Amino acid sequence: MTLTLQNIANALHLGVETGHDLLERGVNGGYAGDMLSDVLAHAREGDVWITLQTHPNIVAVASAKELCGIIIVNGRAPAVETLRKAGEEHVPILVSPLATYDLVCRLGELGVKNREGV
Repeated sequence: MTLTLQNIANALHLGVETGHDLLERGVNGGYAGDMLSDVLAHAREGDVWITLQTHPNIVAVASAKELCGIIIVNGRAPAVETLRKAGEEHVPILVSPLATYDLVCRLGELGVKNREGV
């Protein structure tokens, strides 16, 4: 069974801010990082990106890297412009009250792996 954004949203009780119709996207792996240049250099197509950033540039990065979606942590809310841009670019944005470490641990328990499969 392929793990989807919908599976993750349900299991971790994530809020869905944009992309309700895109939640059946498969999750190939995960990447956690807050420096956009690092995500551009290291995230892979199909990864779900975990970040505390909320500004519109996260959508541009996710779109350029063809990430399956973004999860914003620490209970932060994406900026209105970020939500608008995510809708235009078809990038799902989900939110969690959990800290990055806690969310990554939970994703690992669900079976989301890093690029080495560890």
